[in-house]
Amino acid sequence: MKTNDETIIYQKYLDLIYYSNDLIRKYPKSERFVLVEEIKRTLYSGLRLLVYALKIYNKQEKLKYLNELDACLKLLQVHIRISFKYKYISMQNYSTWSDKLTEVCKMLGGWISSCLKK
Repeated sequence: MKTNDETIIYQKYLDLIYYSNDLIRKYPKSERFVLVEEIKRTLYSGLRLLVYALKIYNKQEKLKYLNELDACLKLLQVHIRISFKYKYISMQNYSTWSDKLTEVCKMLGGWISSCLKK
């Protein structure tokens, strides 16, 4: 993966965090210490893994971080689905949030594939 592509995924991930934080501020108080906290933890763990992957040159180690990031993103998909099921977010929010997440997932998949090819 080229350096430019890596900075794009980083920016897309930050956009995902900004959008997520805007939405979860509107969650009911009863969820602030459960679902909201879990979403934040997942997002920021993912960001940490992304930064590690960007900084590491060893392909095996980079793949380890990328696979862990992929797991975080899968977990975030579940959090988003739960949020929609319990009507904490609208259909429009669900669609937009899912699209942003899918975009990051596709870029990550391409990055993982390019690491495996070399």
